[in-house]
Amino acid sequence: MYDQLDAFIIRYEELSELLSDPEVISDTKRFLELTKEEAGLREKVATFKRYKEVEGEIADTEEMLSEKLDDDMAAMAKEELNDLKKEKSELEDRIKVLLLPTDPNDDKNIIMEIRGAAGGDEAALFAGTLFTMYSKYAESQGWRVEVMDANITGIGGYKEIILMISGNGAFSKLKYESGAHRVQRVPETESQGRVHTSTATVVVMPEAEEVELNIEDKDIRTDIYHASGAGGQHVNKTASAVRLTHLPTGIAVAMQDERSQIKNREKAMKILRTRVYDKISSEAQSEYDATRKSAVGTGDRSERIRTYNFPQNRVTDHRIGLTLQKLDTILSGKLDEVIDALIMADQTQKLESLNNGSI
Repeated sequence: MYDQLDAFIIRYEELSELLSDPEVISDTKRFLELTKEEAGLREKVATFKRYKEVEGEIADTEEMLSEKLDDDMAAMAKEELNDLKKEKSELEDRIKVLLLPTDPNDDKNIIMEIRGAAGGDEAALFAGTLFTMYSKYAESQGWRVEVMDANITGIGGYKEIILMISGNGAFSKLKYESGAHRVQRVPETESQGRVHTSTATVVVMPEAEEVELNIEDKDIRTDIYHASGAGGQHVNKTASAVRLTHLPTGIAVAMQDERSQIKNREKAMKILRTRVYDKISSEAQSEYDATRKSAVGTGDRSERIRTYNFPQNRVTDHRIGLTLQKLDTILSGKLDEVIDALIMADQTQKLESLNNGSI
């Protein structure tokens, strides 16, 4: 472990020199790549340097205690030694977490798909509730939300809404949200006050860049048609709607949100590339996905992951047994307590797997 950390320090120092080199600075692409690598090493290096400092301070304090000291000095030295040993133990735990295998997608933007599932209109309304929750959370993180496509119901819910969330670490925090979300509440249309149970599904995928997945034109079938609104009304008279089908996988994306055929194609291509990348990644990394599922269930999208109980103002995440009487707070976008608990559970599971030799 220490050899690996020493290598990180050496590389970090190399990067610091490279990032001050005029040739590197003038090469924008390389400069950005090295800046990202440097940022990824920064916490590891700072933590390990502090760990080495604490080891040195412990050795110095133990040597001092081996000498003849008056009672007050000896008491102070012992107290300091206890504090240093506690800090050393905490740093060791932190270093283990920092050395865990990282998800290569963690820094990426995401495409999130929210769909009303079981429960008809109430499920579609709940999909809208989830959309609002995630939008407010994204805003609190300084991320940007762009609605890519939406299928709105007559009462204001969503049969489906697709959005892109762009910002540093978006996937690392929201990747645990994939799955079935269950709501228990009294619908506005319920005259007798009975609690109904409905579900909406959430899928979170890392955005796939063109350089990561090159889809050839011959593998895509493009269909152009007239965009239509509710009840079959034409949104415009030109053929602006686009449907792209990736022939090798059968994945299809239709887009009619924009009046421009070119813009609809760009949006559809972005979603298509992400879905294909997600499918290929899931198949190619089955072992990783299995580990991920066993942690907090981010792999199985049909899994019921969370219940939102309105009468009791309660949210329960079934994967980690977390229950909070803070439904109103969480729906207002304050998701940090839930997400932090999921990250902690995932890291704990990975540490156990590491200690057991399964990672």
